[in-house]
Amino acid sequence: MIKPGDTLPDHDFTFVTDSGKSTTSLHALLANKKAVIFAVPGAFTPTCSQAHLPGYVTLADEFQARGVALLCLSVNDAFVMRAWQQSQNAEAITMLADGDGAFTQALGLAKDTGGFGGLRAQRFALLAENGVVTQVCVEAPGKLDVSSADAMLRLV
Repeated sequence: MIKPGDTLPDHDFTFVTDSGKSTTSLHALLANKKAVIFAVPGAFTPTCSQAHLPGYVTLADEFQARGVALLCLSVNDAFVMRAWQQSQNAEAITMLADGDGAFTQALGLAKDTGGFGGLRAQRFALLAENGVVTQVCVEAPGKLDVSSADAMLRLV
């Protein structure tokens, strides 16, 4: 599992916007930035849509005022992540679509939900500066405590 002091693995993420698709590397997104990357098991799922992402949407201005970028990771495709972003008014948050779960697996934070959904991300949040991890907060199953927006805001 990724830990403080580790450099995040580089990965190319695809983004869907009103003008089409584009691809950007994680290292380019994080260059010279402090960032919180929080992961959800799935877009449009109950806890993710009712609490986890909305907490970050509500506090986005406070993170921005502290110079912290917000990125939301999920093992979903870029079209799903864009639709979820729009439905949640989460334009201030960069949505990282890890369609095949390769990035989540590289972090050592994947879980297999079997027939329910297959490979997914564990619920977690990490703090990174210029791509180097400074904090990793992984939730216990069924919990939303240490990776919440409130918890991460206290760390930045």
